[in-house]
Amino acid sequence: MAPTPTRWPTATSLAHAPRSGKQAMRTALARVIPRMHRPDTYQVTQSLKAAVAAIIAWSLTGWWLTAPMALMAPWAAVALVQGTVYRSVRTATQLLLMITAGTLIAAGAAALTGNTMAAMVIALPLTVLLGNLAPVGGQGLYAPTTALFVLAYGSYSLPAVGHRLLETAVGAAVGIAVNAAILPPVHSRHVNRLACALPRDCAELLRDMGDAMRDYDAQRAEQWHRNAHDLLAALSELHVARGWDSESFRLNPGHRLRRRTPVPSTAWDIVWARVANRLLALTLTLWEAASEQRGLPLPPQSVMADVGRLLSAAAEVCSADEPIMAHGGDEERCGRRNDALAAAHRALADVKEHLRGQRPDVGAALGSLTADCQALLDDLAPDAADADVPPARARRGEGPL
Repeated sequence: MAPTPTRWPTATSLAHAPRSGKQAMRTALARVIPRMHRPDTYQVTQSLKAAVAAIIAWSLTGWWLTAPMALMAPWAAVALVQGTVYRSVRTATQLLLMITAGTLIAAGAAALTGNTMAAMVIALPLTVLLGNLAPVGGQGLYAPTTALFVLAYGSYSLPAVGHRLLETAVGAAVGIAVNAAILPPVHSRHVNRLACALPRDCAELLRDMGDAMRDYDAQRAEQWHRNAHDLLAALSELHVARGWDSESFRLNPGHRLRRRTPVPSTAWDIVWARVANRLLALTLTLWEAASEQRGLPLPPQSVMADVGRLLSAAAEVCSADEPIMAHGGDEERCGRRNDALAAAHRALADVKEHLRGQRPDVGAALGSLTADCQALLDDLAPDAADADVPPARARRGEGPL
């Protein structure tokens, strides 16, 4: 087989090379930029605080104490500007333990062997294992990295070990002090934003379903089902955010000086968890009804029009819940909510009327859909013990509320 001739770059290819490189760079930037988002106030504040803490720690150890390895102080200071003051204190304890262990193990291995490579063979497996086994979370990484610093720089004499631990302690103290003294983080605003987004997202999904109920297809129903899954993910994110909000007031010396945004009651989380799970079941029913693989046919368009009216009214109930969650339930807001819920029940009564005289297969599909809608309205009418909404009352001619 003849060898393939080597192709040398021509003048044309060389002329196009820079253009190809620019095009590749533009393509890479086009992929990265959509994933980037504008930093919020919290991210900017914490980033600046970490930078300030690092500068102060470096000044104290490198300039004032003239420490031989002042890097440890700003390194620890940046790591300890955490999302809450309590987390800064807890992380500082874990970090100091891991750095102390890594330093002592590395210094002991070096003193025992007198050789850097041999000391690494002894110290690194021990520190990595310690970092993985100790209940310190991500701080376990500091044990082997500190051992590497100690052995790489050859600073494992007793005074050097003392300096290293002192520098780390100074950096930890500076990081905690800066995080606690300068705008200590409070996360109630994030909780309020996530909680109030739940009724808005449920309303958008229900409104989209109601508008398209006459002529939707399986592809659109599949997208509804995915959106219902997203609601459950948002609930999980809210649960995590509530934990951060509660933690941000522990060991926070400035919690009375920081303005805390009122957050909706945790009872609302239970309400929207029920609604989200009900929407997941409802969208699955609609998806299966529109699928060609399903043996049951779709109900007639006149029936689906009433279902769409029901879902649109349920969307108005969710929309009314957003200002109630954010500002409380006054007479006007609760009246708007009760009116929308009454309209939804009237539409449900019309849907139930269609159950009479249907063919068995159509009746089976419509019965499943009606049961899901009934359960959804039950979940949207919580008792006063479940949420800060007055209990719904029956109105003459409007069905149960």
